[in-house]
Amino acid sequence: MEKNRKMLEEASFGKLLLNLCLPTILIMLVMVVYNMADTFFIGQTGDPVKIAAISLCAPLFSILSGLGTLLGSGGCTAVSLALGKQENSRIKAYTSLCCYGSLVIGFLFLTFVLIFLTPISLALGADSATLSHTCGYLRIIALGAPVILFNNVFANIIRADGAAKESMIANGLGTLSNIALDALFILVFSWDVAGAALATVLGNAISCCYLLFYILKKQPAFSLHLRYFSLKKEILLPVLSLGLPLACSTLLMSISSMISNRMMIGYGAAALAAQGVAGKIGMLLSMLAMGICMGMQPAISFNCGRGSRERMNLIIRNTGIFTAVMGTVLTLICFYARNHIIAVFINNRQVISYGQVMVIASIITGPFYGIYQLCQTFLQSTGKASYATLVALLDKGLFYLPVLLLMEHFFGLYGIAFAGAATLVFSLTAGIFFSLRWNRSMQPAVCCFPDEAAENGSLT
Repeated sequence: MEKNRKMLEEASFGKLLLNLCLPTILIMLVMVVYNMADTFFIGQTGDPVKIAAISLCAPLFSILSGLGTLLGSGGCTAVSLALGKQENSRIKAYTSLCCYGSLVIGFLFLTFVLIFLTPISLALGADSATLSHTCGYLRIIALGAPVILFNNVFANIIRADGAAKESMIANGLGTLSNIALDALFILVFSWDVAGAALATVLGNAISCCYLLFYILKKQPAFSLHLRYFSLKKEILLPVLSLGLPLACSTLLMSISSMISNRMMIGYGAAALAAQGVAGKIGMLLSMLAMGICMGMQPAISFNCGRGSRERMNLIIRNTGIFTAVMGTVLTLICFYARNHIIAVFINNRQVISYGQVMVIASIITGPFYGIYQLCQTFLQSTGKASYATLVALLDKGLFYLPVLLLMEHFFGLYGIAFAGAATLVFSLTAGIFFSLRWNRSMQPAVCCFPDEAAENGSLT
């Protein structure tokens, strides 16, 4: 841990990129492959209805991920700030809270989905053709919810002291297992959609096994023991408020996806399948940008906690440049290869025809998305949860839903596809505005836990 602290304090941007961002980028690549695996193997059946069913389930799976992000991202930031201040008792309390919180929320999610399985599937947009596949997928995902949440939470938290490599290993084990099991369950056993869901749950379970080994054997600063569990304000509030921006973003994205899916299914299963495939390609760009920003999050939080403003600003500036360059290169590659990429998932003429335009809609924001994500990361990492939450709300709800309805009204099918790109123009402007405003107002020691900030007025 001492070696990691020295790296956060003194290492060059290149070394931070190599040690923090490269593993996190690989984690995000693994997560993209994780998300693509089900779609790819189901696509080999040649049935757009089954791909459409998985696409309909994606918003609910994202809600589960958002609940994990609330504890995982919030816990990671809170632990990073505590490490910078060397508050070891807080670290154990945070990690214990996140452990038992993830399990309880997972069981509540499981119970709710199983009780209301059919109404939830219909609310997601399932019709007579997709209903049975949607219910089958959701049932198995719900049964694995506690495992999925624990994996999501602690794959984030162990990065708090710079241990990104271990997080990458956990995600890598889960993804490789998921891919192998997808091939076995779908191509060999012909379990189709149910097989894809079971492979996802088992892949997460394998990741959890490695995370438990690392936390219990390799990381003495963390604790999963019940005796450190606390719901006191000074423990609960930092985790929830620091995790709220990304959680809100994920949850609102789920709701927005649910609405857009319901609108898209009206144009047919092939249109929804094309949007599902295009969304996976767009996810590649957005999650890699997110990986860079999340990788730098411990460095930003740690130096903020130490009061090292100059180093913090240097890290932020270089991160912004790097995300813009990488996003531009990847956008160009995906644009010119879009037809071939779609055909890899499903060789269906109608899906490819729709997908040619939908891929453009999903990647056009690639050069700028990293800047937007960096604004959120900066605000969250420095304890300005109120601004970070507001930026997330603007992008995934207050801006997106009106834009979606207007663009569908005027441009139909492709208006739905381009609504996200149009929304980012407004969201990016708001993110830059709030980030610059907060950065100018920060004092050398302003970075603190949200409960402390609320007491001295710095979060108002």
